[in-house]
Amino acid sequence: MNAHSPTILITGSTRGIGAAIARQLAARGARVIGHGRSAAPGVIAADLAQPGAAQALWHEALTLADGRIDAVINNAGRFDANPIDAADFAWLDAWEDTLRINLTAAAELSRAAVRHWLAGGTPGRLVHIASRAAHRGDSPDHWHYAAAKGGMIALHKTLARGYADRGIVSYALSPGFVATDMAADWLAETDAATIAAQIPLGRVASAEEIATIATFCALDAPASMTGAVIDANGASHVR
Repeated sequence: MNAHSPTILITGSTRGIGAAIARQLAARGARVIGHGRSAAPGVIAADLAQPGAAQALWHEALTLADGRIDAVINNAGRFDANPIDAADFAWLDAWEDTLRINLTAAAELSRAAVRHWLAGGTPGRLVHIASRAAHRGDSPDHWHYAAAKGGMIALHKTLARGYADRGIVSYALSPGFVATDMAADWLAETDAATIAAQIPLGRVASAEEIATIATFCALDAPASMTGAVIDANGASHVR
């Protein structure tokens, strides 16, 4: 990446994939600024479902980073069921909250980062943790999740095409189920034979596996890979 030790902002860094990414980046010498629901050393608290939260997160992160952020990893996500027969207002609230966390906040942070890099004439990297659902859809209770992740992929491709000539690159990952709290309910309800039937690899991915790919994108991936979407789903969905 850059000759200096890079500073990287990661959303949703306190558990699951985000925590694994933070550990791997720190082990590589990167300065990690994390994000979660509660503040902790090196972690900024922000509820990304709230308007204005993403902008506030960016400004606080930039202050902690002494005015320079080299990469942003949009990892924060929400995967709550939203049944079609829910009450109208409840269904709409769940839809809007999920899109705000999974897509709008990622767009806001990407916008802030791109403007930061353009103003400084410096290169930058964006990494987006999307989902297999962006390509194949999801369950009938998760229209909102699939739509948000599909939007994230479209956002990523647009960013890659729009700013490559300015040294700003964008990469995306599309995991299937990952062994984290977000997938805990499905894993608890699904026996090993069903998992093996759905996933040729015979198991779900680990958070560390996804983090390895994200770390590569944040630090090592060549610029010519900008715009790439990397699948990591055990061949459960191949394109």
